[in-house]
Amino acid sequence: MKVAFTSFYLFIAHIVFSQHANVMISNSQSPEEPSIMISTKNPKYIVAGANIRSVYHSSDTGRTWTIQTLSSPLGIWGDPAIICDTNGHFYFFHLSGQPSGPFLDQIVAQKSTDQGTSWSSGASIGYNAVKQNDKQWAVVDPRNNTIYTTWTLFDKYGSLNPLDSSHILFSKSTDGGITWSTALRIDRQGGDSKDSDSTVEGAVPAAGPNGEIYASWAGPKGLVFNKSLDAGNTWSNETVISEMPGGWAFEIPGIYRANGLPITVCDLSNSSRRGTIYVNWTDQRNGVNDTDVWLTKSTDGGNTWSTPVRVNNDVAGKQQFFTWMAIDQTNGYLYFVFYDRRNYPDNRTDVYMARSTDGGNTFQNFKVSEAPFAPTSTIFFGDYNNVSVQKGIVRPIWTRLDNGQLSVWTALVDTSAILNIPTGIVNPDLIAEKISTYPNPFTNNSFISFKIRRPGIVSVDVYDITGKIIAKPINQIHYSAGKYIEKIDTRLLHIAAGTYVYRITINKELYVQKVIRLE
Repeated sequence: MKVAFTSFYLFIAHIVFSQHANVMISNSQSPEEPSIMISTKNPKYIVAGANIRSVYHSSDTGRTWTIQTLSSPLGIWGDPAIICDTNGHFYFFHLSGQPSGPFLDQIVAQKSTDQGTSWSSGASIGYNAVKQNDKQWAVVDPRNNTIYTTWTLFDKYGSLNPLDSSHILFSKSTDGGITWSTALRIDRQGGDSKDSDSTVEGAVPAAGPNGEIYASWAGPKGLVFNKSLDAGNTWSNETVISEMPGGWAFEIPGIYRANGLPITVCDLSNSSRRGTIYVNWTDQRNGVNDTDVWLTKSTDGGNTWSTPVRVNNDVAGKQQFFTWMAIDQTNGYLYFVFYDRRNYPDNRTDVYMARSTDGGNTFQNFKVSEAPFAPTSTIFFGDYNNVSVQKGIVRPIWTRLDNGQLSVWTALVDTSAILNIPTGIVNPDLIAEKISTYPNPFTNNSFISFKIRRPGIVSVDVYDITGKIIAKPINQIHYSAGKYIEKIDTRLLHIAAGTYVYRITINKELYVQKVIRLE
């Protein structure tokens, strides 16, 4: 059955040209809590969604988007979660809700077999007429296209009654999302129903290489993990894998509400890290003014876990929050997206990403948003961002809040521009500002403009797209405070036509620019 849409039009995305071109997907219907998924069959197709009933699809890897309004006779109440199976079929999971009827009574899975153009009316998961469901997520087992989903069930959402509890539930579909198994409780120790630190929340499932199912969530015991080795029929006793000092619900200045709920992925690639399980979250173990992004991993099926490592590699004392993680299953590379305030003394916020190519041992951090924004705590901002990676194509999605206006964005991440970003501290003291290269593309001469607030040592290295260093036009030169424009004569340096990366280092700060020389 196909359902009708309203407000259907082609949105020619607003693209801001920067190192990683920014694309505004939509600013209509006050979108937030976005989800995104690249087709596992053909990565030129991407589907995204946002609260409460917005769905977007692209057929050109995210450069332009069609905006639609989702509908379902089962009702829609937000928390979009989008996945794709190996046939290229997309699934849009959301909470159920009717304008004057039941509230959060079930999870609904709607399916598209035409790259997000049209959607089924939806299948019901976990219907419960007297309780409330929340924060579902799902994953596809690529071996057989079985779909697994986990979520939180509240006796009564937001209840302060100590007799009301919350639990983590699981269901699966073996027929392409048409029917779903009876909901099964998979936690042993539940939580309260306050929707706060002592509530069990944030279960995101992951499929293992041999049919295992993994999930982690946050709650009164901290960060816990559970697994099933028999297709979800039975589950082990959950184990604590990390403390979450300060809890999973915390305050971030300027944000309506914030959380550090976990994300779980498993490496299904043929790399040496195949089978490794990763869990990513944020917490305030270093203080309320120093929220950080963390990662732990298990190489033995979840029996033991590594000491948490910090993903954001700035100096202490800044806020990073609302993380999400994805894995490129062709090579096992990890990608993270999160909000970041390392560059400012106030609430101005950038969007950063991190990449790990060595199984979460080291991380490259890089900014993907073209300009910061300053949110206000009086407007609901959502509870998560998202990122999808397929075959080297990386598409994060995030919410901006500018002057009271919500909008949803992605970035056309240029992986060649992050080849040589170091894994150490980036931008520790902000000596530099207004770094730019022009013209771009150029013919013979390229110019680098920069301003430094204090005396510093400047280097410029030129790399080709394979990571080989080509030239060092500025090598450890001392500059006084001021504004400078330096000319790079590419003929003199024997730089042929092609694509290059400028690696500009000013003291310990690193700036990377992709440039193109024409014939």
